[in-house]
Amino acid sequence: MTFQELGLSAPILRALADQGYQQPSPIQEKAIPPALAGRDVLGCAQTGTGKTCAFAAPILQRLSTAPVAGRPVRSLILTPTRELALQIHESFEAYGKNLPLRCAVIFGGVGQAPQVERLKRGVDILVATPGRLGDLYGQGLIDLSRLEIFVLDEADRMLDMGFIHDVKRILGWLPKQKQTLFFSATMPPEVQGLVDSLLHQPVRVAVDPVSSPVEVIEQRLYYVDRGNKTKLLAQLIQEQQVKNALVFTRTKHGANKVAADLVKAGISAAAIHGNKSQTARQQALSDFKRGAVQVLVATDIAARGLDIEELSHVFNYNLPDVPETYVHRIGRTGRAGRGGTAISFCDANEREDLKAIEKLTGRAVPVVEDHPWPMKILEPAPRDKRGRTVNPEDAEARAAAKERRRTQDAANKAAAAERKTKANRRLLEEPEKPRRAKAEPPAPTPAELPPRQRKPRGFRASATLEEALTATAPHRQDTEVFGDFQRPDPLASDVIMDATARLLAPRSRAGKPGPQPRRTRESKAVKEPDSESRSSKLSKAAKPVKEPMPGKTPKAPKAPKPFRAVKSSPQAAPVPAKGGKRPPARGKGGRSGRPPEVTLRSSAQKDSTEQPSLMKPYYLHDD
Repeated sequence: MTFQELGLSAPILRALADQGYQQPSPIQEKAIPPALAGRDVLGCAQTGTGKTCAFAAPILQRLSTAPVAGRPVRSLILTPTRELALQIHESFEAYGKNLPLRCAVIFGGVGQAPQVERLKRGVDILVATPGRLGDLYGQGLIDLSRLEIFVLDEADRMLDMGFIHDVKRILGWLPKQKQTLFFSATMPPEVQGLVDSLLHQPVRVAVDPVSSPVEVIEQRLYYVDRGNKTKLLAQLIQEQQVKNALVFTRTKHGANKVAADLVKAGISAAAIHGNKSQTARQQALSDFKRGAVQVLVATDIAARGLDIEELSHVFNYNLPDVPETYVHRIGRTGRAGRGGTAISFCDANEREDLKAIEKLTGRAVPVVEDHPWPMKILEPAPRDKRGRTVNPEDAEARAAAKERRRTQDAANKAAAAERKTKANRRLLEEPEKPRRAKAEPPAPTPAELPPRQRKPRGFRASATLEEALTATAPHRQDTEVFGDFQRPDPLASDVIMDATARLLAPRSRAGKPGPQPRRTRESKAVKEPDSESRSSKLSKAAKPVKEPMPGKTPKAPKAPKPFRAVKSSPQAAPVPAKGGKRPPARGKGGRSGRPPEVTLRSSAQKDSTEQPSLMKPYYLHDD
């Protein structure tokens, strides 16, 4: 069968021919037709068999036949690692170079500004890792409401190694009506049920059994103690003239240690893992692909999906805990039908893992016994309280991390002490500069003060009676001469009363006179109308009445109500109004609802409070 028989368009066929594709692989032959029809596909095949082309070609053709204005994200490919995301993006660019579609890749470890600019210009196909996709979606920079096709590559790793919550969260952002494609090299039973729940009536495509490794790969096994693995690795690389090799370790600390030991042995090596920056990982991978680095040491997550052409050797420095991972590791070599060699090291603690691998593959791995460092430690490591084997490499990695943190803290303290010492030395060496006296600002004039701080014109609060008398003295001729100076007569005119009123006037915080006392109901009841108000009422009553118009009867003027005086008695009860209820009696600590009754003086004698003016008492009148 050819690619033309699969129903692909001419632009895609020309791009595949430029890449050297002549006939489709088994996974491509079985997965492309249902994917072109819009069905959900679950593809499981060995790595290196062309799974990327199996979902990339149908996506490019479906999106190119029905373009959408505005270039929204119509297809999303989710991958576990940054390296795999970059490789898938390169494949989409190569297969769709003759189509007017735009593809972008986003991943963490680098600045997001260039990726955001690319998204703003419009993207049809987006390749992403879960972390960066969640960050940009949370910032409102990605719109997935018009998504048509969703692809989950390396589904077993995404679901089995901690990405299950991220996958479920991302699926909640996608529309319900979409096409879903799952592709993976292995499919363990523990994640099979979860995959079935995410797909809707999928077409299952399984080219080879999950446990069958590629037949063209030559496998070898060396029993060696953990402390001699690096020595054996260096000897094999030098004796067998290894062109390029990919070494898998259990931990990130182990990857760094193995790479450093190989460099000491004269072998160019580099390490990639999750703690490395994206720039360092890309540089190491680029140097390895172009031959500048002979050995690339990596962990399982960092090496997931690496597509390295003509990789001659794969070394399992540590056997994996999951048997399916072994199949994936050795599949890094022998790609596209080429030959390759997979060499594994096994110590006393990894015998159980070896048995699980041989049970899964259904065959025993050939053992090489003739080597300089045969295994001498036959007893496995002790187990913890839960019965789990205590892996020495994990304990070594934790100890190395603690030592690294301790060293970093010591370096930070030393740097801080050095900076403090330099600062003190600089202060001692520099001559002391004379301090300039700060000039006090001039006092603001009254016009410059804010309105709230200005005192009213003509008012000044007096502190003593002497000052009040001096301030209120009239500028007239009633002064007495005492020697060389004159002073006002303290008993002249209204000086005494004016000074008393000025001294007793309430003051506010800003220096202004305080508010007038509030009139209460009691004060209103006690107050008696003065002579002026009485005269005004009499004058109003004495005004001539207007003549009525002819034909109308004039109304009689209302007689003024007589003033009713009530005798005061401490025990007298208030008289209720007609038809009203008696108000409540005054209790302990309470007040009644009406003012106290006042007894009016019947005699004609007047005191000073009943005079027309408080400022001029009756004993100071001129008459």
